[in-house]
Amino acid sequence: MARTPLTDFTGAEIKPGKLVVYATRRGNRVRQTEATVLETKTNRKAGRVVPVLTVRPTGRESGISARKTLVPRTIGAEHVVVIGDAEGQA
Repeated sequence: MARTPLTDFTGAEIKPGKLVVYATRRGNRVRQTEATVLETKTNRKAGRVVPVLTVRPTGRESGISARKTLVPRTIGAEHVVVIGDAEGQA
């Protein structure tokens, strides 16, 4: 049996090297953050298989104040949208 590719709600495949946007919290507000996918994984701790992503923020995001760190993060894959390839990004 072949492994089903991980996709966003538009049907675009989420894989390492893709540029994605996801929601993050800053204080009591929510902002959109752009990031590059480093790795796709699954989390089985909740008793079911949940896809998760390891991403590295690019530093571009909505909001007034700038992001302080570009450390890789692990996020859930359910509310992520692919916006392109990360090639050409610094």
